[in-house]
Amino acid sequence: MVELLASWKVIENNTLADLKMNKPLRVALLGLGTVGSGTFNVLKDNASEIERRVGFPIQIKVIADLNTEKARELAGPGVDVLGDAFEAVKRDDIDVVVELIGGYTIAKQLVLAAINAGKHVVTANKALLAVHGDEIFAAAEANNVMVAFEAAVAGGIPVIKSIKEGLAANKIEYVAGIINGTCNFILSEMRDKGLPFLDVLAQAQAFGYAEADPTFDIEGVDAAHKITLLSSLAFGVPVQFDKAYIEGITKLTKEDIQFAEQLGYRVKLLGIAKRTEQGVELRVHPTLIPSKRLIANVEGVMNAVLVKANAVGPTLYYGAGAGSLPTASAVVADLIEIARTSQAPLSSRVPVLAFQKEGVQNLEVLAMDKVVTAFYLRLAVDDRPGVLAEVTRLLADNQISIEAMIQRQATSEKETAEIVLLTHRCVEGDVNKAISRIEALDSVHGPLTRIRVEDLS
Repeated sequence: MVELLASWKVIENNTLADLKMNKPLRVALLGLGTVGSGTFNVLKDNASEIERRVGFPIQIKVIADLNTEKARELAGPGVDVLGDAFEAVKRDDIDVVVELIGGYTIAKQLVLAAINAGKHVVTANKALLAVHGDEIFAAAEANNVMVAFEAAVAGGIPVIKSIKEGLAANKIEYVAGIINGTCNFILSEMRDKGLPFLDVLAQAQAFGYAEADPTFDIEGVDAAHKITLLSSLAFGVPVQFDKAYIEGITKLTKEDIQFAEQLGYRVKLLGIAKRTEQGVELRVHPTLIPSKRLIANVEGVMNAVLVKANAVGPTLYYGAGAGSLPTASAVVADLIEIARTSQAPLSSRVPVLAFQKEGVQNLEVLAMDKVVTAFYLRLAVDDRPGVLAEVTRLLADNQISIEAMIQRQATSEKETAEIVLLTHRCVEGDVNKAISRIEALDSVHGPLTRIRVEDLS
């Protein structure tokens, strides 16, 4: 027993000695935009706290950015500045490459070059991973390096680590997220001030919440990139962005948001990944959520992700989904994880998509016409007896029952009446058939507005 304790003491002393001799984790920072500059500042400002957590420093050795003058002003002495990111990736004195350039092309080349050079990668590039993630993750496994991407989804909210580690004991049933701050700001302003979509979009652009070309945000593409990654983490399925259903907020009107309020709902752009007996649902679209749900009360540019798991139940993750320092917080958290675990064997690390390679299942992603949910339907009709009966008969013919209704009468002979219906849960394919028949009625004017409803109970 004495000999065993002595052996453990030797091991402990050697471990402490090794820890003191550990060299800094050497980082190449590619891209010095909003997140890149935030990452540099977080590492600088919190250096002592980070070293206390890790046991040795994390140091930026090189910054690569086209604007070398700006980079040199920020970097100061001791940090090399390059205009060519590929030169930074090739350096032998780099352990981790942080890719914050964005996009699909150059970023992909840089990430794969880093991986093939045996360097770990941290990225905030949700678009790159949603489209090319399977290729990148396979290359990382082949080269025994880590790819970390906490900052790619919901900014500073640690939802990826929560799903990968905190909820690892659970079978996750669904993930539903407000994961695009631009859209959430627009919908919040439309509800609070009764403004039309285009007016609020212009306001979001003036505040810097929306890009000059806001297409990726308002058409739901950005949220689809993020929910694609969350679905893989939650269910252990391949990254399948090409199979996601995507619908943005551009067709929403202030009237729809007001009617939703009358019915006890808020309208949010949700990314939804749900496990069903038939397969996995992967969809982004405007959604009515009961006003009493916490996630329905997330306002402005804030993000929130609701995860329902079989053991723990629902858990909600709320915080800043973008911004320099919140997103940088997630980038640096990934660097800390790599510093702590990169020397461990591959089998001892948390898998990049939470599941072991042999545990990944190629589950079917359901077509939208197979999805079951409730619906909000708004239509303009002739203001005369029998029209509502016609509409409800066509719904009933397709196994669709009505839970609630609002009818706004015409105010003059030239105007049409407006009907808003809230259905019970039904199959989307049946709703599509009913809508087609309803829009063909002579008494119905213009296309019918349809918004999906999720209870999230």
